[in-house]
Amino acid sequence: MDNISQLIKEARPLYFARKKRRRQIKSGLAVIAVVLGLSWFYPQSAEVYYYDLDSEVYQTVNGSVIEDMGLPVDDMGFLMVS
Repeated sequence: MDNISQLIKEARPLYFARKKRRRQIKSGLAVIAVVLGLSWFYPQSAEVYYYDLDSEVYQTVNGSVIEDMGLPVDDMGFLMVS
């Protein structure tokens, strides 16, 4: 009987450590599943916007965008407010 109780005392911390580790693995997998599930329900848009610096420089050098829209501008190309 002494041997069995000694074995139980020796195995008890190992059992609880293994149980804790399994719980951590399960909770980690649950978090990953939730994140993947949310990314599946709310996908990112596939639209990609390219910033074309050449056209911006061309528009800046060759006039005002506001003026091209037909709005009143001053000599600097800013919108005139009366």
